[in-house]
Amino acid sequence: MINKTELQSENFKRIETAIEYLNSNFKSQPSLDEIAASVHLSKFHFHRLFKEWAGVTPAQFNHFLTVDYAKKQLRKQRSVFEASMQAGLSSASRLYDLFISFEAITPGEYKRFGETLTIRYGFHPTPFGECLLATTKCGICALYFTNPFLRDQLMEALRKEWPQAEILEDQEISGKYVQQIFSPNGKEEKRHHVFLKGTNFQIQVWRALLSIQPGDLTTYQEIAVQINKEKAVRAVGNAIAKNPIAYLIPCHRVIRKTGKFNHYRWGAARKQAIIGWEASKAWV
Repeated sequence: MINKTELQSENFKRIETAIEYLNSNFKSQPSLDEIAASVHLSKFHFHRLFKEWAGVTPAQFNHFLTVDYAKKQLRKQRSVFEASMQAGLSSASRLYDLFISFEAITPGEYKRFGETLTIRYGFHPTPFGECLLATTKCGICALYFTNPFLRDQLMEALRKEWPQAEILEDQEISGKYVQQIFSPNGKEEKRHHVFLKGTNFQIQVWRALLSIQPGDLTTYQEIAVQINKEKAVRAVGNAIAKNPIAYLIPCHRVIRKTGKFNHYRWGAARKQAIIGWEASKAWV
């Protein structure tokens, strides 16, 4: 019998296609009938499928993807950030670090002990399609969104990232992490420890991303300010694009200051889907 997460993962394929259709035809403002037809469903069946996946109607969800809504969220996040800076608070003082703890090593440090590292991985359904999750005794080291056609490509990327590690398939262990991360109520059920390899700059950026609460949005410029690298906006964008742990380290919550969503390593439509999903959970 298919469980809720598997059903959401299957439904996401149509949701992603529908978002791509909306993006391609935004000027004509397609009706719900037209959007449903783009995924070969009736309006009634698409509405029901969408509600099962998101918990809100397509019209409510689409509100969270508008430029006006994004700008409102950016203004709110900016005021919170400015208040925390004036109070002399570090980014770590207001983290969703309640759920994420963070350990990182540089490439040089990895060379000294990488040969003793064992990575266990598996492919699993999530509300945003299939994912590859990899973990070590030090914590989760990779979470990639994928599909069955990209599995080999992502395994090659994992081996390239951790070339000295022993990499073993273990669906049972990786599946427990996925179940905890993508719990049915949309909230983390326990604290997660992540283990990252990156340059000092990348680690700074990834740590800063943890200050963005679910349902909130920020900009590349504000992340640069937060790590005291105001002029390094482009470098911040590059570091965000290389984030190896999707969703948990929420690079999807960073958008352009114009309120428009930028590219995403795992697909622009998936980024919009996650943003809308999180906003709908905060809204209800």
